[in-house]
Amino acid sequence: MMIKTKKGQGSILLISVLLLILWVIPAQAVIEGLTDTTANPIFNLTAKADHITTGEGSSVLIWGYANGTARAQYPGPTMIVNQGATVTINLTNALTEHPVSMVFPGHDVVAEGGTARLLTQEALPGSTPDNGEVTYTFTATEPGTYTYYSGTNMDLQVEMGLLGAIIVRPTDFAIGTPSTFQAYNDEVVDPNINIRPDSAYDHEYLYLITEMDPRIHNLVEFGRMDEIDTTTFYPVYWFINGRNFPDTVTAAYAPQLPVQPYNAFFMMHPGQRMLIRWVGAGRDGHPIHLHGNNFSVIAKDGRLLSTDVATAGADLAYSRYTQNVMPGETVDAIFTWSGYKLGWDMYGHPPGSPPGDMEPFEYALDHGKPLPVTMPAVGTFTAGALFSGSPFLGGSGFLPPGEGALNNFGGYFYVWHSHHEKEIVNNDIFIGGMIGLMVVAPRNVGVDIPTMPTL
Repeated sequence: MMIKTKKGQGSILLISVLLLILWVIPAQAVIEGLTDTTANPIFNLTAKADHITTGEGSSVLIWGYANGTARAQYPGPTMIVNQGATVTINLTNALTEHPVSMVFPGHDVVAEGGTARLLTQEALPGSTPDNGEVTYTFTATEPGTYTYYSGTNMDLQVEMGLLGAIIVRPTDFAIGTPSTFQAYNDEVVDPNINIRPDSAYDHEYLYLITEMDPRIHNLVEFGRMDEIDTTTFYPVYWFINGRNFPDTVTAAYAPQLPVQPYNAFFMMHPGQRMLIRWVGAGRDGHPIHLHGNNFSVIAKDGRLLSTDVATAGADLAYSRYTQNVMPGETVDAIFTWSGYKLGWDMYGHPPGSPPGDMEPFEYALDHGKPLPVTMPAVGTFTAGALFSGSPFLGGSGFLPPGEGALNNFGGYFYVWHSHHEKEIVNNDIFIGGMIGLMVVAPRNVGVDIPTMPTL
């Protein structure tokens, strides 16, 4: 549902209507994409034109990489492989007038077929597997988060949407056993301090960020290529995983967004470790701000921040609450939330509650502490759309008719967003842009265990 409002007006109505559908959305605990765990994964991508939907209801032409004969995607398919695999990507070009290509920063690539250009081999317009297809091959030598994009007329083709992400799993990554999930090959440095490696996680999420100037896309659509001047680039749309808010919080693979399959709706339980993989896929830097807690930056550009991965772990990691993700950069971070030192018992245990009633990861010195304020009478305040009627995790309470009621399981909701104010609008319509949601759910509410589907 799209609701157009004047800037700064109607945002509560917009959020309320969109969040009504959240409770039917399964939480993604693992990154969506094309996974091939074999020693020789093969991906067949096709450059195509299509249209995306923006958060305020506009339609914009894009060029995107498609999975074989499927429709184009914005961003292109996330390709997930294992360390040591010999990866083959076959690129054909269904665009009628423009050659395209692919480059893979961080990998030593051999390209065959197509036409040799400045950076790499290009697939000419109308190429097929028998006519001008380009085959790119590389060995995934190091685990981590990587990007890929067109190496042809990059100022135009990256803007048009020819970009995506690659994830390389470490050698010992275990499918279906979340207790052993980790992003890199680091080990437990001191078993008396750490019980899991620094890059270990329970859930992982991709946060691929881009921006868009629709003037360029409109000129392309109407064939006015000679009028395009990318030096006057002026974005008015900002995306997480190819969507603007509020579409970021609708389901992955939502049928109403066929060209934008990936969302930005994150869930976890208290005490779990969340791996966030940021990809700066556009041409601007973006300060991404997480509410709820600081996070530890453990890797950049597919390399653990470590003096020695095997013996030191992420000893060069650092804590942040806002990460400025730069163009072409990838950043991996670990986020946890347990209510540590909140100052009161977020579970609502009464004073004098015995230690045996503590929840996993609950901070012992907060156990049994009462809420430090007196809750106002129901008739004296307006309940927010996500207030459950109770300040306690998993709690609920009486709500006036027509107020609150969207948080029926008593989770804690946090907005994760760009800290540039201009980037949380959709073409100057507030609220929108680069906004996602993270939910801390009580333990009686399911959060999907990561499993790795095979291509």
